[in-house]
Amino acid sequence: MQIQVVKSKIHRVKVTGADLNYIGSITIDEALMEASNIIEGEKVSIVNINNGERFETYVIKGARQSGEITLNGPAARKVQPGDIIIIIAYATLEFEAAKSFTPWLVFPDETTNLLK
Repeated sequence: MQIQVVKSKIHRVKVTGADLNYIGSITIDEALMEASNIIEGEKVSIVNINNGERFETYVIKGARQSGEITLNGPAARKVQPGDIIIIIAYATLEFEAAKSFTPWLVFPDETTNLLK
């Protein structure tokens, strides 16, 4: 049996931009991507603390140490710059392997989105 578990989480980052006229995705600071073990093109779930929206998109790499968290395309309608979001990636594992799996959890500075 396989189950889905949290693989990676970037907990409570501030949205720095919303670009409706982009083809879609979320742009994430490369340093946050590396710390959370999220790769470019990976599917992620977004949870907006401010308005309760939950949606999925894919990741594109932002400039390292920029603190950038930009929602692009249609997802831009689900956030406002300044909103606090959680970014979650999941993995499918065998049940027994999932019991001992340790996810990558990142808790950046909420005002700058930089690693503490």
